[in-house]
Amino acid sequence: MEDFQIIDNCLMVRMPKEVDHHLASYISENADHYIMEDEVEHVVFDFEDTRFMDSSGIGIIMGRYRKIACFGGRVYAIHVDRQIRRILDLSGLNKIVEVIS
Repeated sequence: MEDFQIIDNCLMVRMPKEVDHHLASYISENADHYIMEDEVEHVVFDFEDTRFMDSSGIGIIMGRYRKIACFGGRVYAIHVDRQIRRILDLSGLNKIVEVIS
């Protein structure tokens, strides 16, 4: 699977092993491109391979939420391990992102 893939009306974003500021702009810019060009309705972040995420990961998710929510879309997080779930809970993202383990 590629890092970015459109399945039906959803943009699937496979997050890297480590989500930090080095990759944040790459992920954000590419996701935004798909959201605007392909008119996707929802964004799904796949954390299956992710073992570390800092605050830039929160920014990635929050920014895509702001974009997709304007169109009535939703953001989902899948394959979330205990550490990533804790970050989502502490940041409050769990209130706007549906977490599917």
